[in-house]
Amino acid sequence: MANLPVFKGEELIKLLETLGFERIRQKGSHVRLRHEDGRVTTVPVHKGRDIPKGLLRKIVREDLKMTLGDFLDVVEKFKDK
Repeated sequence: MANLPVFKGEELIKLLETLGFERIRQKGSHVRLRHEDGRVTTVPVHKGRDIPKGLLRKIVREDLKMTLGDFLDVVEKFKDK
């Protein structure tokens, strides 16, 4: 199984924005994002804390509807910028 990278909330949001997601609202420390095709996800933004691996895996598989391999390819391109 591929190792998932470590992300802070804001880093993950920036990555999702490059994939076409837009911030639609924020309530407290949780940011809601929506893609024009209808996919929606919520990302917690807690200062100084990483996104837990299980939550990141859930966001990738269920919310983004991507395989982990496809997500890792996107991460590589994002980190190269």
